[in-house]
Amino acid sequence: MEEYDWFECDEELDEVQDAFVTVLRERAVTWAADPVDSRLVLPELDLPFVACLVIDAPQENLGLMTVGVHLKGDRLRGDRLDHQDFTLPETPTSLAMEASGDPEELAGKAADWFEAIIGCPVVRYEWLHAGQVYASLYLFSQTGEKLSRMYNRELAPPGQRNRLVEAGYVVGRGWIDTSGLGEPDRIVPVRGSLS
Repeated sequence: MEEYDWFECDEELDEVQDAFVTVLRERAVTWAADPVDSRLVLPELDLPFVACLVIDAPQENLGLMTVGVHLKGDRLRGDRLDHQDFTLPETPTSLAMEASGDPEELAGKAADWFEAIIGCPVVRYEWLHAGQVYASLYLFSQTGEKLSRMYNRELAPPGQRNRLVEAGYVVGRGWIDTSGLGEPDRIVPVRGSLS
């Protein structure tokens, strides 16, 4: 099995980036996460330097969200990131953080922030029909923040999807909003301690 290092990068880092990543890597070795899920994105044009991590459901090989920090000069911003272009959301989420300081100090703050997110317990709500899961929702158990959802109309009760759409329980490009399903049939711990 191939070994990965935290925040691997084949390209040469400048002095600030190297100082930041060195501290971040030292802290990351104790994280309850997999180094293969970490990534660096070097800046292009006027874009920031990005260090990011996919928060996953380890037993399910499923990425739940990407979080990361943008380093630009002596400023650091962290939040959920778009999983394709690693941009910050237009409106900060409850995970957002900002800091300023030297690279080592900012790396320490970034590491604290990553550790806090990694340590947040995640659960999966499941809705069943005919003994099969037709919908699920992953969320932070302490805050209720939604991470990822699934709705399978083929397994759902007949006519349910149409009723949910008519009632307005649709998000994005036609995704069913699981909040219209009522209480889940079961709650399954996914990562972290629920106590």
